[in-house]
Amino acid sequence: MGEAGAIGVFDSGVGGLTILKEIVSLLPNENTIYLGDTARVPYGSKPKATVIQYALEGARFLSKQKVKALVVACNTICCLAMSKLRKAFDLPIIDIIAPASRAAVGLTKNKRIG
Repeated sequence: MGEAGAIGVFDSGVGGLTILKEIVSLLPNENTIYLGDTARVPYGSKPKATVIQYALEGARFLSKQKVKALVVACNTICCLAMSKLRKAFDLPIIDIIAPASRAAVGLTKNKRIG
């Protein structure tokens, strides 16, 4: 069983380890649990329903570890399954696309990219 109140980080593979490293650097007193689904990577080539199923399974596993928040470090899950995750679990779920998108828009003069 994981540490009570840990921050869970979920990715389809090992790319999310860079996100985990940054969390540990910024929040050194927080416990973390990393789940990298290397058995079924890559998610990007899978049908949407499959990605949603995998996302729910991963989040369920981390929820059973009593995480206090879940960071989704997988772009594919962020694009296809965030609304399902937020409906299914009563904990803060943070995606990696929205904050980066807001930061990029904030750097533009006309609030547009492209």
